[in-house]
Amino acid sequence: MKTTKILAPTESAYQYPLLIKSLLLSGVRYEPNQEIVYGDKVRYNYVELNKRIARLANLLTKAGIGAGDTVAVMDWDSHRYLEAYFAVPMIGAILHHVNIRLSPDQIAYTMNHAEDDMVLVHDDFVELFEDIASQVPSVKTVVQLTDKESAKSTKLATLGEYEALLAESSEQYDFPDFDENSVATTFYTTGTTGNPKGVFFSHRQLVLHTLNAAVTMGAYDALPLLRSDDVYMPMTPMFHVHAWGIPYVATMKGIKQVYPGRYEPNKLVRLYREEGVTFSHGVPAVLQMILESEEAKTTDLSRWKLMTGGSAPTLGLANAMAAKGIKFHTGYGMSETCPLLTITYLHTDTRELSIENQMSTRIKTGVPMGLVDLRIVDPNGNDVPHDGEAMGEVVVRAPWLTQGYVKEPERSEELWSNGWLHTGDVGSIDGRGFLQIKDRIKDVIKTGGEWISSLELENLISQHPAVNEVAVVGIPDEKWDERPLALIVTASDATLEPTEIQQHLMQFVESGRINKWAIPQQVKIVESIPKTSVGKIDKKVIRASV
Repeated sequence: MKTTKILAPTESAYQYPLLIKSLLLSGVRYEPNQEIVYGDKVRYNYVELNKRIARLANLLTKAGIGAGDTVAVMDWDSHRYLEAYFAVPMIGAILHHVNIRLSPDQIAYTMNHAEDDMVLVHDDFVELFEDIASQVPSVKTVVQLTDKESAKSTKLATLGEYEALLAESSEQYDFPDFDENSVATTFYTTGTTGNPKGVFFSHRQLVLHTLNAAVTMGAYDALPLLRSDDVYMPMTPMFHVHAWGIPYVATMKGIKQVYPGRYEPNKLVRLYREEGVTFSHGVPAVLQMILESEEAKTTDLSRWKLMTGGSAPTLGLANAMAAKGIKFHTGYGMSETCPLLTITYLHTDTRELSIENQMSTRIKTGVPMGLVDLRIVDPNGNDVPHDGEAMGEVVVRAPWLTQGYVKEPERSEELWSNGWLHTGDVGSIDGRGFLQIKDRIKDVIKTGGEWISSLELENLISQHPAVNEVAVVGIPDEKWDERPLALIVTASDATLEPTEIQQHLMQFVESGRINKWAIPQQVKIVESIPKTSVGKIDKKVIRASV
């Protein structure tokens, strides 16, 4: 039997490493005059973007930052953050996306754990960093970011203000080649217990994720989310899993990019309208705020293509977007997966339906992207049937998944048990290959020996016209182990009695969609529902408060 033949490369052949710097080659060639926009404050073209990235690299190098060092960023979504996405890893350093919505103690923990050497800090977070600076002794250099003519006064010993330092730096930089497996980025994901966990990604992983996302979101008529003539504006923070990796895709394609700064629903809608935005992404809570904003009431939103993820969108939210003419897709992934794993794919027969009749498909998690090997397995690791009903844990392999948690080998082994990354999500796959996330393993409600999906209940409750937001959790019950509890925020002009929700759910019992014991005995009308730092419903907090 023959063995696999491996031919040695010609000695003079260039061994092309997959480095982030290569993503900058095409945008400036295709659309050199296309714009990078920061709110109503800054706009420049791709030629200037490349020059500014080189200036930032020179600034970092002059400040003593080199290969293996870590640079933290504390900023809103901005052109500066985009420049750091490239310049920091392109000199061999590591970019730490600081979650500015964590508590000060958690921020200090993550910066210590990442061993940050430098921090780029916006005026709005200067006081926060002043308060924790003594707890982060590894940080030797501070650069201040401002949106005003002069930076906010501070007791920190800063190197200077970002724009002034860039102006003093050369616009030429010879970015080196190095091992494509070098760490490029790190950030921290919060769990149900303990301190935040650090995940990390290499140049190779980010390049492969970018190439795959560019093809998936641009090549198919069933997924026309981000093509060359689109205008991109993120509504997922740039500190959250690389803004789902889309800034790298947009930059590689030379697409106009609009960075909104601090999120404010009315401002986001104005930027959409004034800058000609066609594609954005955000968690359901952000999309809900967009729809409820005053600007949205008088703005034609039918040009907007939106992708949501982070938590499951309800059919109620999807229908509200359909009513505004928004083209809506669902993506799935997690911090540990870079993040994209699946996206809603609309087959030809589905695309022929009206937008309203497409929504039950558009809220499904979709089909795996290219190069993603995805299974659903039982507790023994065996595949479960792809009948749309059988549920199991989602486990995956792909070339861009984190290889573990920073300095946490035991948790890393648990994450990668048996050579598959374990997502902790429960899902099913139907006969067409569509993955539907049913719940987090920890959020499935176990009652009377049966499993109830909290996401399914949320989806059904959301269809009541008086419901604006809903969260369902399991709470302890002496007889049944757990019983569902529903928290509901009503629409602004609606009144609602808890019994109306129970009556509303009876139609789904009668149709066989759910069992009668899935109907929550407790329904609470509340003013707001707790959210995590990235806008997901915080079921950990809800369970702890009831």
